[in-house]
Amino acid sequence: MTEPVVDQKPSERAELHLKDWRYSVDRERIAWAIFDREGESANSLGRRPIEELMAIVGRVEEGARDKSVVGLVLMSGKEKGFIVGADIREFDLLETEQQVIDSLRPVNAMLDRIERLPIPVVAAWHGVCVGGGLELVLACHYRIATRDDATRVGFPEVKLGIFPGFNGTARSIRQAGPVAAMQNMLTGGMIRASAARATGFIDELVASPGALKWAARKAVLQKRKSKPASGTKVLMAKWPARSFIAGKMREEARKKAREDHYPAPFRLIDLFEFYGGDQDALKVEETRAFAPLMVSETSRNLRRVFRLSEQLKAQAPKGLGWKPVRVHVIGAGTMGADIAGVCAASGMEVTLQDISKEQIAKGIAAQSKLMSRKFKTKATRDAAKSRLIADPDGKGIGRADVVIEAIVEKLEIKQKLFSDLESKMKPGAVMATNTSSLKLEDISRPLQDPGRLIGLHFFSPVPQMPLVEVVRGGVTREGEVKKGAAFVTAIDKFPLITKDVPGFLVNKVLTPYMFAAMARLEKGEAKEKIDEAARAFGMPMGPIELADNVGLDVCAHVAKILGSGSEGSRLDRLVASGRLGKKTGEGFYVWKDGKPEKSKSEFSKKELETLGRELVQPLIMEAQKSLDEGVVENADLVDAGLIFGTGFAPFRGGPLHFAKGLTRPSAAPAQRAAAE
Repeated sequence: MTEPVVDQKPSERAELHLKDWRYSVDRERIAWAIFDREGESANSLGRRPIEELMAIVGRVEEGARDKSVVGLVLMSGKEKGFIVGADIREFDLLETEQQVIDSLRPVNAMLDRIERLPIPVVAAWHGVCVGGGLELVLACHYRIATRDDATRVGFPEVKLGIFPGFNGTARSIRQAGPVAAMQNMLTGGMIRASAARATGFIDELVASPGALKWAARKAVLQKRKSKPASGTKVLMAKWPARSFIAGKMREEARKKAREDHYPAPFRLIDLFEFYGGDQDALKVEETRAFAPLMVSETSRNLRRVFRLSEQLKAQAPKGLGWKPVRVHVIGAGTMGADIAGVCAASGMEVTLQDISKEQIAKGIAAQSKLMSRKFKTKATRDAAKSRLIADPDGKGIGRADVVIEAIVEKLEIKQKLFSDLESKMKPGAVMATNTSSLKLEDISRPLQDPGRLIGLHFFSPVPQMPLVEVVRGGVTREGEVKKGAAFVTAIDKFPLITKDVPGFLVNKVLTPYMFAAMARLEKGEAKEKIDEAARAFGMPMGPIELADNVGLDVCAHVAKILGSGSEGSRLDRLVASGRLGKKTGEGFYVWKDGKPEKSKSEFSKKELETLGRELVQPLIMEAQKSLDEGVVENADLVDAGLIFGTGFAPFRGGPLHFAKGLTRPSAAPAQRAAAE
């Protein structure tokens, strides 16, 4: 980024002592505030950056009064982004609602001052600008961004159990209208630059980062100002349309989350319904509604989940000097084809091998849905599809940086395959198996170099599940494990390094949970009650429905490997009869149009809460056992693996964290009640 030419004339004003911002005024009297947080790879709005920005705003106010400053431009000193939001590391310092309110007031007052400046204020950026960063730029008078695919905006706060707190609710509704603004805040997703411009969050797009400075200069000198939402968008914020929209939003929110588990979306809808027609009132009430959410147990646990995701990313080493470019996948069934599709969507060249050419074609065709979801233009979709290559003869093996086996779960077949692969793979390439239950020690036994084999255990459905277990065998070299973790992050997933034990971490812990639930079913407990109790606890799906989704034949096979025999059980009888769950249309449930048919029985909230806690006890006990056995490095990684690998109730912070909270004297009332 080209720096502005600075006016070198001496100033009588006191020098600004800045660490996270650079401030200068050029010969055209345009003030430039460049955010470049000291010692950080990305800009976040912590206490010091905000205090420094307050000082800059004060200096600009003085300059506006004496005509020495005609405009202000906010930009980033980081190459790949503007602002990733507020500094989540500082959130836990706020322990009471009043502390939250007291911390928000000066920030919101500063944003109001920016908005009221009599000179143009322009924000110009490339890359990510989300959360508190988007709230800051919405207080500016005009917003310019690159149209690059890396440029995204959004409000991810709902994923942390809160909603925008720097008056972003009011300003986003003003700019985009209530429907688009609320949708973005309620989903927590990021939107591309072109969509953000159409929505009203961005006013102008430029071709490249190098064009930002000159576009911002022009916007200041021409005194450009963003136009707020108009027409029908404004009418949607008025009563009674606002009440109708709020009702529809609640219906949609209930389909995705329970209010008692995740209150933030529902409080945001309440806020919009009661105050969405009055910008000033909305700003005041936003702070009052935000404070209790910020100090809630739900938000604390969801912030913990965010930190756990960062710990998983840290399992991949920095500066490894190895980058995966080509991948070869053997096995074009659902799992193998999806692995290949995810790799191709991540920019890698992928060759897909199977003994059946028809199966390869079917597997490649199935990736169209993923490509359409990830890529928005025909050119980018076609480019991604062209990277996924049918390879029935395995010609890509010798060129691949990573070779992944995803064939039938039979030891002898896997051993033969890897013996054959060993002589064909290039030196330094990763040799990986996607086995879900077999030990690497057994698979690698016939190899001349068994230390080369690692496990890369993906979860189904591969495009949606964020976790991949990177399995370290007893003789696996550490360098191979590191390369495996680096590959997982390169395809935008979280690596979890585990020991080579039956079931690794996730299946090892999940199996006792599922089979304890099936044992209840054997004793006459209604499957609908079991599944609803698990959801009442916070699991994304009940254990019986989960078994049907996984496939009852798979469940029975994994149970056998892990020593959880089910001989003579209902599970075995269903498998023997060919009723394998969702994939055959019948298992524990009958499936119609991809959904299980369930009875309409009603169960009391109290009995569901009690049963839900009982259902997860085997999971918690096995999680603790896995920690004691050193399956993963520490308790946080156990929790991370089970949140991102099984969907264990994120708002509870992980099974070990939840269990620990039950024993703390200071446990929240709801947690204490759960222990009684």
